[in-house]
Amino acid sequence: MESSSAAPQGSSRREATRQKLYEAAVTLIAEQGFSATTVDEIAERAGVAKGTVYYNFASKSVLFEELLRHGVGLLTASLREAAERTAREGRGRVDALDAMIRAGLVFIDRYPAFTQLYVAELWRTNRAWQSTLLVVRQEAVAVVEGVLREGVDSGEFSEEIDVPLTAAALVGMVLVAALDWKSFQPERSLDDVHAALSRLLQGRVSGRP
Repeated sequence: MESSSAAPQGSSRREATRQKLYEAAVTLIAEQGFSATTVDEIAERAGVAKGTVYYNFASKSVLFEELLRHGVGLLTASLREAAERTAREGRGRVDALDAMIRAGLVFIDRYPAFTQLYVAELWRTNRAWQSTLLVVRQEAVAVVEGVLREGVDSGEFSEEIDVPLTAAALVGMVLVAALDWKSFQPERSLDDVHAALSRLLQGRVSGRP
C-alpha cells in the first residue's frame, strides 16, 4: 500500500520496509484472520527478519493498528483529492460526490484485501484499536460531509438532508457495492460499477429526475 507522497530520502528505506510489512500483514490477516496470523508469517511474507517487524512496530497489534491508519488515510486522501479536483474545475457538488465514488472504487480495486479487512473490523467492538478505527473512519466520512454541507449551503442539496448519516451511507454504499462486485460480479468493469452508483447518486442525493 503505497504512500500518497514521497518520503524524505533519509526515511525512504524504512518507509519501504513498512510498506512491505503492511502488504504482507493485510494479505495474511485477510486470508486467515488476525489471531491466526503470526509475526513470523508476516516477516516471511515480507521477506524480512522477524526482528525487523519489531524494530518498526512494537507488536502485531500495533502493526495492525498502523495498517488501518495508513490504509484509511490513503482512502481519505483519494476522496479529498477528488473533491478538490472537481472544485478547481468549477463543477458542482454532485459532481464532487460522483468523483469521490469513483475514487473510492479505484482505491478498492487497487487494495481489495485491505478493504475486506477494514469492513470486517468495523463490525467488531472488542479490539484494542477500536478507538483508532473510529477516528480514521470519521476522517474519511468527514470529507464527504464537507461536500454535502457545501451543497446544502449553496442550495444544490435540500436542507432536509441528514448530512452525517447521508455521508456515512454514501461511504458505506461504495464499500459494500465494491465488495459485492469483487466477490460475486468480478466480470463487471470499474466503469460499469461506477455508472450504476452514479445513477443512484443522481437520483437520490441530488433530487434530479
